[in-house]
Amino acid sequence: MMTPLAPPQPVPIFSGFDYVTVDAARRRVYAAHNASGALTIVDADSGKVLGQVKVGDLHGVAVDPATGHVFTGNGTDQSISEVDPVTMKELRTADVAGAVDAIVYDPGNGRIYADEDNGTHVYVVDARTMKSVGTVDLPGHKPEYLAVDPKTHELYQNITDLQEVAVVEPVSLKVARTIPTPEIVANHPLQFDPDYGHLIVGGKNGTIAVYEPSGKLVGTTAIAQPGVDQCDLDRKSHLFACAGSGAIEVFRDNRSGPPSLVTTATVSKTAHTVGIDPAALSVWTVWPQADGDFVQGFKI
Repeated sequence: MMTPLAPPQPVPIFSGFDYVTVDAARRRVYAAHNASGALTIVDADSGKVLGQVKVGDLHGVAVDPATGHVFTGNGTDQSISEVDPVTMKELRTADVAGAVDAIVYDPGNGRIYADEDNGTHVYVVDARTMKSVGTVDLPGHKPEYLAVDPKTHELYQNITDLQEVAVVEPVSLKVARTIPTPEIVANHPLQFDPDYGHLIVGGKNGTIAVYEPSGKLVGTTAIAQPGVDQCDLDRKSHLFACAGSGAIEVFRDNRSGPPSLVTTATVSKTAHTVGIDPAALSVWTVWPQADGDFVQGFKI
């Protein structure tokens, strides 16, 4: 089992959460406190909540590793914001044409990718200008999380209703091909391990599946979370953590064969998102309950 780093820390304003990410270099955890419209900023060593920045109905969060600034996908506000977590101020905002769910940042080409909540598009924003550079038309409906190959800059986008991953070519911003994921029902979490060339996909049927970009199945592993939502990968150790249905499970992506279970932690049944801290080898989750909202870290 994983060991708690500290007791659960209360988060101001009851509402609930969406995605979590960690800036290991700057020792910060960021959580989308979505119904309150605030980016929650947490000290990754103490677990203390340092503050909240109002940006809108945010869901996705991503960090620029060069500046430490945080990008937020602001849900029904139909925008993406850039936040300075040191001054705790919103710096710039880019409007997009639909509600935003998950986002990912590619530092190699300076682009923010934001998928449309329950929609059919990915919105692409240049992080240097905070201006739109295009929209990707997706197959099917309901995109659910996305990942970038840092070498090719291809974008991988889960398509929930079609049980597949759409692969977006970064120059044309068009879907070049799709990868069927028949082992997965209702695709949700998605991560890309660049050293191994692995796509890690989870679904609502208690399964994690790993594929090569060609679509070849590497292996599957059963998970204890039929409600798995977010997974997060440490590219150096190849450990990834997944949250949902009252559990956090940490797996190791293996170069050949299915992922192997490393350790677990029992958490609130309302915790469904998680971020992994590669520097401290810890994981962070957030959850709402009747007496308030909370954040907590666990040592792997």
